[in-house]
Order: sequence, then structure tokens, then C-alpha cells
Amino acid sequence: MIFYPNIFILLYRTHVNYKSKVKEVERVFLEEEIKSLIEKNFTNERLSLVKDIFLFSCFTGLAYFDVKNLTKSNINIGIDGDGWIFTHRQKTESASKIPILPVTQMILDKYSNHPHCVNKDKKLPIFSNQKMNAYLKEIADLCDINKELTFHISRHTFATNVTLNNGVPIESISKILGHKNLKKTQHYAKILDRKVSEDMMLIRYKYINEFLDSKNINK
Repeated sequence: MIFYPNIFILLYRTHVNYKSKVKEVERVFLEEEIKSLIEKNFTNERLSLVKDIFLFSCFTGLAYFDVKNLTKSNINIGIDGDGWIFTHRQKTESASKIPILPVTQMILDKYSNHPHCVNKDKKLPIFSNQKMNAYLKEIADLCDINKELTFHISRHTFATNVTLNNGVPIESISKILGHKNLKKTQHYAKILDRKVSEDMMLIRYKYINEFLDSKNINK
């Protein structure tokens, strides 16, 4: 048998020096689109329900299965004397405590007497995840939303546009979302940093142009 030591050394060095490149997942979320979604009225009962459930997740941060499993026992009075949602995330089994916002309460009240909620002891009626995503694509077309609308986007929307963008500390957001460590929540802060950079770029160009105009005037 013939050995080629140089080849083995080369392969070893290649393996040691190799660094895997993990592509960061782009987290899409709604910004001004959420306003148009709230204001859109659907005569179709199916689409109206899907819109409401999606908005419920946008203002609670709950994932699909957490919304589906929500029962009356999950709603209780919080430390501030107002209604809160007390639940455990199905994905991580971590506790999640969420103050109920006015829009959230309106949706809960709207479906409190729905046959599915009464018979199944559920807080909200909800289609399968597959159907929800199919109907959300239909809603996106009707609302002129150019982003790929999926149910999971609602969770990203809560973390960024609803909370972080309105000054809620990242530690509080992490606790509401049921993240086991802050590092996972910090991805949303990076998204907003990028948006800040883009927004400031517009201002930068504006003042550059004004500066150039003023120089031309003073010539």
C-alpha cells in the first residue's frame, strides 16, 4: 500500500481552516402595511377571520400553534390589574406572559361566542396553518401588500414594528416572545439598525444636495 503523507496533511489543514458560512435568515415584517390591513374590511367571513387572527398574533407575538392552543384558562389578570395572556410556547416550552392590548381584546371579544370557541374551550377559531398561509396570500393581493405574507411574519411584526420600534426594551420583548436567551431577540434589533441606516441615508443625501445648492448660490 502506498501512502501520500502530503495529501493527508493538506486535507487536515483544509479541514482545520474551514469555517462554515451560515447565511442569516431574512426576517420579513410589516411596517406601514399593518395599518392598511387593519383598515381593510372584508365582506368575506373567511378572509375577515384570517385577518383578525393574523392581527392578533401581530399584537401578541404568539406563533400559530400557541394561538391555536389558547384557552380561557390562559387569560388572567396581570400584575398591573389588566388582562394578560399566560401561556407556554409549544416550540420551546418556555413561559410567555403578554399584556393584552386594546386591539387584542377587541378580537378576543369578537369571537367569544363563536361556536368553535364555545364547544372546544378555545379563545379563537383558526384554520390549519396551511390554509391560513394560503388565505393570507389572498389577503396580501387584496391589500396590495408586496411582501410574502405568512402567519410567522406576524411574530416578526410584533417584535419589530409593534414593540421594538415603539421603544419597548429588548429584554421585555425577549420575555414576551418566550426566547430562552437574549441573543435570539437581538436579531430583530439588527433589522431595525439597518432600517435606521437606510432612513438616515435619505437625510444625508438631502443635506448634501442642500449644501451643494448653497455653494452654487454663494458663487
